[in-house]
Amino acid sequence: MSTVAAEQAGGGFHEEWEAGPTVARMVLGAQLRRLREAGGHSLEDAEAVLRRPREWISRLELGRAVLRLREVADLCAAYGATDRAALATLLGLARQANAPRWWAAFRDVVPPWYEPYLELEQSASLIRAYEAQVVPDLLQTEAYTRALIEEHRPAGDAERLAALRAVRRRILDRPAPARLWAVIEEAALRRAPGGRAVAFAQFEHLLDVCDLPHVTLQVLPLAAAEAPPVAGGSFTLLRPPQPELPDVVYVERLNGAVYPSGPDAVPYWHTMNRLVLAAAPAAATQSILWRILRGL
Repeated sequence: MSTVAAEQAGGGFHEEWEAGPTVARMVLGAQLRRLREAGGHSLEDAEAVLRRPREWISRLELGRAVLRLREVADLCAAYGATDRAALATLLGLARQANAPRWWAAFRDVVPPWYEPYLELEQSASLIRAYEAQVVPDLLQTEAYTRALIEEHRPAGDAERLAALRAVRRRILDRPAPARLWAVIEEAALRRAPGGRAVAFAQFEHLLDVCDLPHVTLQVLPLAAAEAPPVAGGSFTLLRPPQPELPDVVYVERLNGAVYPSGPDAVPYWHTMNRLVLAAAPAAATQSILWRILRGL
């Protein structure tokens, strides 16, 4: 859903909710843009209020800049938004946007390009992942994670990153868990970082995960005839719980990541839908896992 369509469908203000700084910035920017447009104000008007360049205002409305509380109040006054509850919501979002990151304790092993993803993942209501090489992060056991990371990082980093990944996995265990829908290449499941014992424990975990009502796991067989080509490799689609926010695409590269948006994001949605259709149905996943496990 595009930002405009989502805003038209959502309407109004939301009650104050706990969000990570990245998501809070996105919601705050979308709400401020709605107020500006509803009042017939231009970017130049906002520019005059904040005494900042138009490019910065555009970044603000996309959730890529942070406002001080005084600036939020000034914009609301300029836009004629006098509703106290609405202003309180916006000020609450501004506070959350400036709050410490939940992953601050892991800052030593978190690169800047990964920071937005960590925030967006924790706030997502739906996560759709395609994984071509390894078990998706949120479905890994700690032993599998550690063995995987130790292939290319020092042991100390592996321990820290494994601990971070364990914290991330809690979104599947909380009272209102995120929904995860993952499509995994069969070749990825046949990898065994850490050896047979680690692989067996990982498969046991995946078999258990298949029984969770909020997790859908599909396997893309080696001989899947209808599988679409995926030039960029693995990718993840994140859906925020707030209807005024667009879904987010995350594509990790060797030394960085990209977050396609707008028209650039559309091919990923089409590809994910085609992957779901090409993969074996979720009802067959456990039998496929047992077949692969017996061959390890």
